[in-house]
Amino acid sequence: MGITVTTLAERPELIDDVWNMPDSWPEFMDHDPIAWSFFGVLGAAHRDFAVVATDDESGEIIGHGYSFPFSRALPGREQYPDNGWDQVLMWAASDLRKGVEPDSVSAVEISVHAAHQGKGLSGILLAALRDNAKAKGFTELVAPVRPNGKHLEPRTPMSEYAFRVREDGLPADAWLRVHVRAGGRIVRVAPASQTFPGSLEQWRTWTGLPFDASGPVEVPFALLPVHCDVEHGHAVYVEPNVWVVHDLL
Repeated sequence: MGITVTTLAERPELIDDVWNMPDSWPEFMDHDPIAWSFFGVLGAAHRDFAVVATDDESGEIIGHGYSFPFSRALPGREQYPDNGWDQVLMWAASDLRKGVEPDSVSAVEISVHAAHQGKGLSGILLAALRDNAKAKGFTELVAPVRPNGKHLEPRTPMSEYAFRVREDGLPADAWLRVHVRAGGRIVRVAPASQTFPGSLEQWRTWTGLPFDASGPVEVPFALLPVHCDVEHGHAVYVEPNVWVVHDLL
């Protein structure tokens, strides 16, 4: 299968198809308030930082990746933030609004078509985001990474899981391994990278689970248990990610 990777700035006619591409994200991942507030605006403003992979024969979109530029030079931004994905979107949106000159780029999403997973496309899209940032003169691409095997161990602290390595010294987690092989280095855990609040009824709709007892609830594909509070009628999922830095010098 031949693949062509371009930016959305080069192929703006693909934008609707990108949003409608079938993927494997669990339903609850679509309900981060920060994403709803900022992703669309940033995506529209930074189409030249988004990449899309198409099948050469069918023209079908088989994967895409989003990254957003932001400034790490401003006061209070010296460290890669605990609030990871949510924080970098807020920084990028603030910088866009104020006209701040960016000095870094963060990858924020890499998605592969549900019918084309397991073919190495995620690595191709990551390489495209790296190359795109470097071509624009940036010296780093950072990423609050969602390790794809962590959901199998929801009770394991991310601080333990993220730094496991195989005998060859590469990360035990497959997605972290792709990043490290591409030249990334694991820096630290973002313990509160995304927050997903909802009523109990919303969580029942998103997951098909009863949410009828207070306490931690293990939800398929969640990296940690969801905190359920029956008395107060809500549940909250706080997802940890792992900061990976790709030096582009």
